[in-house]
Amino acid sequence: MNNSEVMTAIVEERGATNQRETVAQMKRPTWEQAEGSPLPLGVTWIEEEQAFNFAIHSEHAESVTLLLYAPTDLVNPLLTYRFDYLRNKSGRVWHCRIPASEFRECSYYGYSVSGQAVSYIHSFDPQKVLLDPYAKAVFFPPDFDREFAMREGSNAGRAPLGMLTAHRLKFDWAGTRSPQHESDAIIYELHVKGFTKNSNSGVDPSLAGTYAGLVEKIPYLKELGITVVELMPIFQRDPQEGDYWGYMPLNFFAPHAQYASTRVQDEQHVEFRNMVKAFHEAGMGVVLDVVYNHTCEGDHRGPIYSYKGIDSAGYYMMSGDPTNPYANYSGTGNTLNFGEPHVRKMVMDSLRYWKQEMHIDGFRFDLASVFSRNTDGSLNWGHAPIFSEIAADPELGKLRLIAEPWDTGAYQLGRGFPGVTWLQWNGRFRDDVRRFVKSDPGMVPDLMRRLYGSDDFFPDTRADSYHAYQSVNYVTSHDGFTLYDVVSYNEKRNWANGHNNQDGMNDNYSWNCGYEGDEGVPDEVLALRRKQVKNFCCLLMLSNGIPMFRAGDEFLNTQFGNNNPYNQDNTTGWLDWSQLQTNQDVFRFFKSMIAFRKQHPSLSRSRFWREDVDWYGARERADLSYDSRSLAFCLHGASQNDDDIYVMINVYWEELEFHIQEGTEQEWLRVVDTALTSPDDFAKSGEPLGVASYLVAPRSVVVLLRRRTEGH
Repeated sequence: MNNSEVMTAIVEERGATNQRETVAQMKRPTWEQAEGSPLPLGVTWIEEEQAFNFAIHSEHAESVTLLLYAPTDLVNPLLTYRFDYLRNKSGRVWHCRIPASEFRECSYYGYSVSGQAVSYIHSFDPQKVLLDPYAKAVFFPPDFDREFAMREGSNAGRAPLGMLTAHRLKFDWAGTRSPQHESDAIIYELHVKGFTKNSNSGVDPSLAGTYAGLVEKIPYLKELGITVVELMPIFQRDPQEGDYWGYMPLNFFAPHAQYASTRVQDEQHVEFRNMVKAFHEAGMGVVLDVVYNHTCEGDHRGPIYSYKGIDSAGYYMMSGDPTNPYANYSGTGNTLNFGEPHVRKMVMDSLRYWKQEMHIDGFRFDLASVFSRNTDGSLNWGHAPIFSEIAADPELGKLRLIAEPWDTGAYQLGRGFPGVTWLQWNGRFRDDVRRFVKSDPGMVPDLMRRLYGSDDFFPDTRADSYHAYQSVNYVTSHDGFTLYDVVSYNEKRNWANGHNNQDGMNDNYSWNCGYEGDEGVPDEVLALRRKQVKNFCCLLMLSNGIPMFRAGDEFLNTQFGNNNPYNQDNTTGWLDWSQLQTNQDVFRFFKSMIAFRKQHPSLSRSRFWREDVDWYGARERADLSYDSRSLAFCLHGASQNDDDIYVMINVYWEELEFHIQEGTEQEWLRVVDTALTSPDDFAKSGEPLGVASYLVAPRSVVVLLRRRTEGH
């Protein structure tokens, strides 16, 4: 063999060797395939590998075991995987990857976590089957029992489990887009079940109280003029806790399965997405009322479902008091620790999930001041990290973010709240308007502030630069009396809740119009109540900011004086749709005022009214004295290419003659007079004024309109 032949043979041999090595490398699993990946947390389906990746955060755990269950045996796991910290742990995250071929018929999963026990916290009980905080759907076995999570010993077969199939679902969002609403934004707060559960809701009985049932009511909401629906909490919760409202979440990623019209596994995802898609097709946005400040695990006496058993001290704030180890800034037994990066990451991942996978348009954050608390519970008045993290996210920062700017120990309305660009529930608007309408003295200056957009809380100075629309104005919400009960009860009637009438707000600023409750109420009191409801509606729709009201207020729904029916999954907590027919006049007035607001963007602006508004009283000057109970103002619309609006408000118990301070009597049309009966209380085309004064009846609001003309 000559040199040339020898060289050729060597090259061929090397090529064959490289090929064998390449094949061997292709067959060798990657590190992630062999050990799992620490990100993303939760369960991830790897389509190209036909495998599931599992990842769970636990800083203080000493061992973690994955438990996989078949539908035929929910007590004994069909497959267990014990994590090896030398192989299946990165930092504080435990992880593994398992091919689907090894699962056989497994459909559910949970964890067992061991560690050094701290007796007074009752964490790290390896006998407990624990729910993945990132589970996208939660399965409750037929023998599910809350009591077994509250006592020592195993809860196998009685514990909530994660569902594997939920991580492989696809949905077609083609053809839909999120609607954008600015000056026409009308927020309508509703409870998914309570909205249609009553047999008189007009919804197919098989769909009553469900996501699908809500879709059937979209035409009604369109007629009313709603542009944004705010859903009370729909995160999965413990179905045995008696938490009707939903403010005790079990999990932050799974939709509440009991709101689905079918019990077929995972169908709640499809039904929820179909609901959101239907709202979007109707031009309405969907905002979720989200509860990230605490969970349903409660204090040291509460159940161990998930976070407590995975890493109690890593997820919750601790008080340092062995008798009450959990800090409680939520009033429900525990508070999540937003000083911990992994807790903030969990919330961020949850928000992204609901945005990206469920196409949600915004979030209202319950007790949002908890977000600004440091690890030791102190308030971070500067730059609480999660607000910067949300603002920096390219998708979340653009959503409608609404804060309830307080918790049990902090009140941060306006500038005090760290989310500088967030919208905020304006509790002062609620209280001041209620006090004014019930004729409390000294309220005229406060009413002016609330109508103007609450610039005392949201100033637009060069340093602050807030916007008027950041004030979410409301008179009622789920938390408190309905609007009808505000004008019908001086005292709460919460006896049915089981707390000896000690729960719920005491400072309701309500007035029963001279007669407590509804039993034997005189006709003249009923008439006054209707007028007061219309007064509230007027002031809400005439104010700068974004208006919100609770479902049923538009037809005088009542909770019979219960201002905290959080556990009333019955006719007290469900809307009574028979009232819609009984009170069609009130519904018409709400619908008309909403339409009026939308037709006049001058009312709701990005900025404050400034020089476009002039304040008057019954005469030329506004009466700001302590005993004053009247106010008038003229809002000029030229800068907004809009009409002029003149409003006269009299909450005195006698009639007052208001002198129109601008223009001539021929220019003004009367649109609203709450003292008149329907349909005269709202004249769509307007009634000519005729004279330059108007006799405003006791406890009434009158609205005049001057059409914009060329050059005016």
